[in-house]
Amino acid sequence: MPPQPEHSRWFSEEVHCHESSLRAYLRGSFPSVRDVDDVVQESFLRTWGARAAHPIHSARAFLFCIARNLAIDLVRREQHARLVQVRDLAELPVIEDVPSAAQRIDDHAKLLMLADAIEFLPARCRQVVILRKLQNIPQKAVAARLGLAEKTVEAQLARGLARCESYLRRRGVRGWYDHE
Repeated sequence: MPPQPEHSRWFSEEVHCHESSLRAYLRGSFPSVRDVDDVVQESFLRTWGARAAHPIHSARAFLFCIARNLAIDLVRREQHARLVQVRDLAELPVIEDVPSAAQRIDDHAKLLMLADAIEFLPARCRQVVILRKLQNIPQKAVAARLGLAEKTVEAQLARGLARCESYLRRRGVRGWYDHE
C-alpha cells in the first residue's frame, strides 16, 4: 500500500527533520551504542507505524522517546553479554549517586511533553501555571499581576495542573520520577 501524501508530509516535516539532533543525542547519551544508524532508522520506522495507528501530538518527543528506549535495550543487552566475575568486591567501581544517562533522557522527554501539555492549556490557566509553578511567583503576587482574586488563581492552578497530569498520563507518564 503506497504511503498517503499527508502521512509522508507529516513524517518529512515533523519527524525526519530531527535526524541530525537525534543522532547527536544518541552519540552523546549512549556512547556505547555502536550502530547509531540502526537506532535512528528503527526509531523512524516505529514512529511511522505509530502515526499510522493513532495521532502523535509531539513527534519530536515521541521519536526521541522511542530512540531512547531502543538505545537502553541495546545497552542492557551488551551489559548482560559482558558479565565478568569478580573475586574481590573492593575491585568493583564505586557507583555514583547521580541519575543515569537514561534517566536524564527520560526526564528530558517528559519535560518536552510537559511543555506540550502547558501549551494546550487555555490562556489564563497557562499564565497562572507558568507564573506559579515555573517562575515560582507567590499566589498573591500572581493574583495582583493578573488582576485576579487569589481564589481564582488557586482554581486556575488546580485546573491547569489536573489538565497537565491528564495529558501526561494519556501519553504513558505516570509520575515525574518513575524510572522503570
